[in-house]
Amino acid sequence: MTRLVNRARLHVMYKHKQSDQPAYLTPASRFGELLRRHRTDRGYTLEELASEVEVTKGYLSRLERGKAKPSRTLIGAMARSLAVDPSSLYLAAGYFPEDVERILQEHPVDAPTMLRESFATYQTKAQQDTRGAETRGAAAARRQALPGIEGAATAEYELVESDCFAWLDQREADTVQAIVTDPPYGLVEYSAKEKAKLRRGRGGVWRIPPTLGGHTRSPLPRFSVLSAKDKAALGEFFFSWATKAIRVLVPGGHIFIATNPLVSHILYTALELAGLEKRGEVIRLVQTLRGGDRPKNAHEEFDMVTVMPRSCWEPWGIFRKPCEGRVQDNLRKWKTGGLRRDSESRPFCDVIASAPTRGKEREIAPHPSLKPQAFMRQVVKASLPLGEGVVLDPFMGSGSTIAAACAVGYGSIGVESDPEFYRMAVRAVPRLAALTPNGNGFRHQSAYAPSGRQDSLFL
Repeated sequence: MTRLVNRARLHVMYKHKQSDQPAYLTPASRFGELLRRHRTDRGYTLEELASEVEVTKGYLSRLERGKAKPSRTLIGAMARSLAVDPSSLYLAAGYFPEDVERILQEHPVDAPTMLRESFATYQTKAQQDTRGAETRGAAAARRQALPGIEGAATAEYELVESDCFAWLDQREADTVQAIVTDPPYGLVEYSAKEKAKLRRGRGGVWRIPPTLGGHTRSPLPRFSVLSAKDKAALGEFFFSWATKAIRVLVPGGHIFIATNPLVSHILYTALELAGLEKRGEVIRLVQTLRGGDRPKNAHEEFDMVTVMPRSCWEPWGIFRKPCEGRVQDNLRKWKTGGLRRDSESRPFCDVIASAPTRGKEREIAPHPSLKPQAFMRQVVKASLPLGEGVVLDPFMGSGSTIAAACAVGYGSIGVESDPEFYRMAVRAVPRLAALTPNGNGFRHQSAYAPSGRQDSLFL
């Protein structure tokens, strides 16, 4: 038995290719490398992961450097936080999975054959997974299921790292029931050049508000700097996008799309030209820092002048792919064509009071355009009239739409081309989806009061 166990332990060591490293790594070193790879792939810092699993940053660093061996309990906690299969982590750390230990104890004679067959099956599955990843090309996808909150057994979601134009081209027609998105207007402020300036916290199109009273305020894009050429390109961008989006939408499928008063007319015209029907507009009542400023460098001279009105609302356009026949016929065939009511006595309304995104949510997902779950869950809920289908966010950002879909029990797909935002979404979606109404921790529960409102989320 001792010889069998020692031989099995060799399976969790591997020959290192670097000439300046030992011939074989210890289980602790192997575990450290695997843990570091999982952590960085999912965008966690050492400090963030250490906080989640309740260990010190220094101890986590020692684990990754192979200087300590974790307990089984800690490995399980890490696997849950990183959303990975714990089996590989257990093996890398030198622990046998429970089924392997059972085989060794109950079948000491036949154990070598049984383990060999088990490892062969595992290897075959791993190879199949690798081939599946290769067929996706550059698009990296992640699937997960969360407990449903409004009647559904599970809320499955898929996160894809890809350009949404390419992804829409590859998606089968008539396979998405709704689109809810806050696009980046990917021409100026979300170009690689401007995002780099944003992340440095200085220069460029983004207006970095000063810190007031010790509170660091979120950056805002300067839409007023768009030239005539920029605006023309904006219209072309959204016309092209809408022609691809309308193909994947089922008849009667709705699009909820965020914009702002300075460019909404360009966006709406482009979507209508692509064949979508404008069905109204949601007015999100929220006071932001945009507008209301006195003339730059002359604020004392013109102290009673405001260059632009202070923004107190945000428009979300509502569009629909034309129905097949009557709405009732379309609902029976495609499950789409209308909007889900808040309750039997209260229809979905086009004015929604919305506080700015809460600090707790920004800690989870520090995206410059993060929308609050209190608002997103109401919009996402309305997008599927019968509560059936898939909600797509082709400009996912940090995943607030996907989190909202999980919170109301809808299946969803998020597509994001920026690697940093994609990694942020991988971490943020389950945590935002599980946000409790009072903000004291996280757990899966309904965010809706009996009236259908979410006032508690504004706290």
